[in-house]
Amino acid sequence: MIPERLHGLVDETKELAERFAARGRRLYLVGGVVRDAIVGRLTDSADLDLTTDALPDEIEAAVAGWADAVWTQGKQFGTIGFRKGSRDYEVTTHRAEAYHPDSRKPTVAFTDAVEADLSRRDFTVNAMALELTAPSPTLVDPFEGVADLAAHVLRTPLSPEESFTDDPLRMLRAARFIAGYGLASQPDVTAAVVALRERLEIVSPERVRAELDRLLVVERPAPGLWFLVETGLAEEFIPELPALALEQDPVHRHKDVLAHTVAVVEKTSPDRVLRLAALFHDVGKPKTRSFGPGGVSFHHHEVVGARMTRDRMRALHYSNDDIDAVSRLVELHLRFHGFSADLWTDSAIRRYVRDAGPLLDRLNELTRCDCTTRNAKKAHDLNVRMDELEREIARLREEEELDAIRPELDGNQVMEQLGLNPGPDVGQAMRYLLELRLEEGPLGEDEARRRLDEWWAGR
Repeated sequence: MIPERLHGLVDETKELAERFAARGRRLYLVGGVVRDAIVGRLTDSADLDLTTDALPDEIEAAVAGWADAVWTQGKQFGTIGFRKGSRDYEVTTHRAEAYHPDSRKPTVAFTDAVEADLSRRDFTVNAMALELTAPSPTLVDPFEGVADLAAHVLRTPLSPEESFTDDPLRMLRAARFIAGYGLASQPDVTAAVVALRERLEIVSPERVRAELDRLLVVERPAPGLWFLVETGLAEEFIPELPALALEQDPVHRHKDVLAHTVAVVEKTSPDRVLRLAALFHDVGKPKTRSFGPGGVSFHHHEVVGARMTRDRMRALHYSNDDIDAVSRLVELHLRFHGFSADLWTDSAIRRYVRDAGPLLDRLNELTRCDCTTRNAKKAHDLNVRMDELEREIARLREEEELDAIRPELDGNQVMEQLGLNPGPDVGQAMRYLLELRLEEGPLGEDEARRRLDEWWAGR
């Protein structure tokens, strides 16, 4: 008997299983798809991963004429991908893979036993397979992954040392499963991460980046982030995070910046860019901390932090778009606090919206979530002020084109009006007109021309 929640997968893959069985080969659903089906998290759009004792050429032949599309980029690693209907599939020959101590790329060896394949998986909760070609579908669970899911335990099929040596990225992946599935790392798993954390250096930045992103967008990433810090693993790829655990000064008390940061990440929506900004928003504080008569201060930590964010994200090979968006949010995350309620003039609102650009909603959410005080009145007051700002933004949007503020005349019109050729003077004139637009709102073309002439004559 198999768990009731697996029956739908059996039905969906019946035709595919029959094609393998007709060739005398076995076919298994494996890994995360089995895990998520058991815990009730499998979605209709999830990719299906399968493993088989068939070799890659046999896999390709088995799906030919049945799959809607086939791709073979992973064939050298034993994987054939294809699409049937709205679902993507990957079928991989049973394999074992391991990293050499000085290599970033795994070596791949095929095996004909599913148990050997499962033994090389990262964690027991992922080392389960559902055999589809047996007379009666059978759950293959040699390492008691179902029991570990029920007990909320994170273990490795082989020894943690062997598992993490095979693929060091698994140490980082452990944080995601701790956070995403509420699992508790067993002492030997934690000890192995502490001992082997430096081995993460052989993993490519792209793989590390992708795993960090996956951790950040789980519903409650905090337990995973704490695991990274407490094991020292964070030191290997994002040392700015543990650096936030500032030594507390007995006289000038201040918040635990690390605990605050983790809390902010968890408060934000599971939007990858927003959560990256929450993770980095205070990284400039250790470099800017100073003590004075008024207590501790972190002047310009948002500027320093934006620069540090860029450097770290480049090291992790994030895209330029991601780097620009996240560092901009870090740079702007204190902008709201520079204004009291009576200073949010229309001009200030235009500048705030212009500077935030398409990041405005994320910036506002980061600002709200950055408030982790236990003082209920302070938290309430901040939310009231933010509500008021958002109402004022909405009002201005109705009155004028707020989200695409630009000078009322373009460069050609400026040159025509002032009799100029292309050059620095045109740029100065455009900046003047933009400043007018920000300060006073829409003026109309005639008034803009009059004011431009007045400005030009007074230069």
